[in-house]
Amino acid sequence: MRCNLLVGSSLALSLLFGTAAAAQDLGDRSVPAPSAPAALPADAPVPTADQIQFSADALEYDTDADIVTATGEVRMSRDSQRLRADKVVWNRNTGRVVATGNIAATNPEGDIAYGDSIELTDTLKDGVVANLLLVLERGGRLAAERGTRSGDGTVNLDRAAYTPCAVTTSAGCPKEPSWKITAVRVTYRPERGRVYYVGARFNLFGLPTVPLPKFSHPIGGGSDSGLLTPDIRYDRVNGLEFALPYYRAFGPNRGLTVTPHIHSSVLPMVQADYSALGDMGAFRVTAYGTVSRRSDDLTAAGTSVSTEQAFRGYIDGVARYQYTPNWSASASVRLATDRTFLRRYDISRDDRLRSTASLQRIDDNSYFALTGWYLQTLRVNDRQGLQPVAFPELDYRKRFDDGLIGGRFTAQVNTLAIGRSAGQDTQRAFASLRWDLRRLTNWGQEVTLTAYARGDVYHTNETLTSPLLYRGLDGYQARAIGALAVDVRWPFVGSFLGGTQRLTPRLQIVAAPHLKNLSIPNEDARAVDLEDSNLFSLNRFAGYDRFEDSSRATYGAEWAVDLPGVSLNAVIGQSYRLDERSGIFYDGTGLSDRFSDIVGRTELRFHDLISVTHRYRLDKDSLAVRRNEVDATLGSRSTYVLLGYLRLNRNISPAIEDLQDREEARVAGRVQFARFWSAFGSAVVDLTNRAEDPLSLSDGFDPVRHRLGVQYEDDCLRLGLTWRRDYNNTGDARRGNSFLLTLAFTNLGR
Repeated sequence: MRCNLLVGSSLALSLLFGTAAAAQDLGDRSVPAPSAPAALPADAPVPTADQIQFSADALEYDTDADIVTATGEVRMSRDSQRLRADKVVWNRNTGRVVATGNIAATNPEGDIAYGDSIELTDTLKDGVVANLLLVLERGGRLAAERGTRSGDGTVNLDRAAYTPCAVTTSAGCPKEPSWKITAVRVTYRPERGRVYYVGARFNLFGLPTVPLPKFSHPIGGGSDSGLLTPDIRYDRVNGLEFALPYYRAFGPNRGLTVTPHIHSSVLPMVQADYSALGDMGAFRVTAYGTVSRRSDDLTAAGTSVSTEQAFRGYIDGVARYQYTPNWSASASVRLATDRTFLRRYDISRDDRLRSTASLQRIDDNSYFALTGWYLQTLRVNDRQGLQPVAFPELDYRKRFDDGLIGGRFTAQVNTLAIGRSAGQDTQRAFASLRWDLRRLTNWGQEVTLTAYARGDVYHTNETLTSPLLYRGLDGYQARAIGALAVDVRWPFVGSFLGGTQRLTPRLQIVAAPHLKNLSIPNEDARAVDLEDSNLFSLNRFAGYDRFEDSSRATYGAEWAVDLPGVSLNAVIGQSYRLDERSGIFYDGTGLSDRFSDIVGRTELRFHDLISVTHRYRLDKDSLAVRRNEVDATLGSRSTYVLLGYLRLNRNISPAIEDLQDREEARVAGRVQFARFWSAFGSAVVDLTNRAEDPLSLSDGFDPVRHRLGVQYEDDCLRLGLTWRRDYNNTGDARRGNSFLLTLAFTNLGR
């Protein structure tokens, strides 16, 4: 039997969400949520906003008492509000409506309420629910012994509890939530997305409760003003630190977080974070400020001269805006008041800070960028006056087909101005044109032909402040660059041990005339190291200021094996300079003689458990290992080990490169020893000795820093303790131990 009752007053079924359930009854109820009402017949009148659709298996009407009783799968709906119950009784004389038995109701926000009984007032605008559970659409659940819901949607609960945690295991069995909040009275305001407590207590893992006399928090993924989760740490220099962030929301897309850092050994520090998201982009700014003694007079031996109390701080900002599908702008700023502030307060371990701004236009075949950079050094022995300020750099590139034989041209125009307050200034401009043609022969070879031409103009002054190898000549200098290249690959594919293998020999020949490279200042091509990634490059210098001006042949091979669950990829190669004139590569780069060193890379993967990458460079004469680098990952996502090893044996003069021969080992890992518990750690060890680097202070096994910790993490809680030790002093950033306690709750801060 089905009927539609038209009621002339507003029945807010979400009144039925007046939530009240026993504070301990946060578990799931075995009651299905009410479904949407069935479609009305085509000739049926459309219900108005004040009318309720009603259906039931049976309907009784007591004419004497004027009582309507609906039983068996009772359904009531109005707009987006729905109710199901086993029985609904409506006393038309008293205006009292009571629903009982397997009650479930939904409101327009998507919240689902379950209860034993619901009683509506005669105004049909307010309701009272007994033993009710409210499952929130935005996450979490509320339960109470008794609850009421007013017409504006506010829910008031008596003797209630809240948790965002799972109440069942992965097997569907009931379990206690990791944490919950119980309170004498709880108010839930859906329009604010916030829950308010009076007489609350916080319960974690069933341990003794912590009182929260008056407390509130948002639900779901929204943001609201309030205190966030505190951070607690200890280190040798600053002592015990307590940081309690406060977040101030200025809207759904803007907010400010102010964090006072209270230290037991030094003055407090203030941190402020502001972020905003708009229709075209977003930006974020973080700033730190404090007053303490700063050590800005640092010597090579690591000693320092402390100054008087001074302001110290740091600012870090980033922004990006997309104005059209092609045009965008981005900027970032990183500035510190001194060289040891970031390390002392454990903010960053970077040794230089870069600020940049860029305007870009990108489409399918062209690229334009106007960019500038500013560098601040944090290295103790570097002069800030020698750090470059690069502005502006203009870079434009355009690709187009040649229109004749199917090749492709790439044109580029680039200008750059570099200034230093106490060093060399350089201005550069060039224009280049590159043509590439790729063809496959009937025998399966892949042949690529390349032609490259470029014209440069440079101007420089104050050259005496730069190393002789990089300074170039004062005044204006011009350079013309040209190169021709042919690159041939010939892959052979076949079966191998139940899988496939591919062997690809490769030969490249490049012809280039002699250039006056040393007359040109070198700003962007100073770090040179032969490796597999640049072995077949047209120019094996990293930047534009140096171009490899020798004719050469480069040869090598790639071997790839793909087996069920296993893959292996290996690359090896070498080059030979065809002319006898001296090259411009210095000793230690692997390219200074006619035969280059041998370089290669090997990658091995076994299912998702093992991944190993090995890069190496072998001396062409003695086969001594000049570069040996290994990175390995062993294990699963929950339990794994990361291993890293690097040894440089290049014998490059300190007057040429800052990076000297060194040996270093890195290890990190995580072990999950229970479902939610894991232990983690990492360490960096300097293995360099005096034989490798005469200027090194390491004795061959010198730990740099290590970290050990334990963490608990489930669906709504993260709790961890980390111990870290630094072994090096840098000014007032002293060696020693530090401890960090992390605690984060879902929907409670962060």
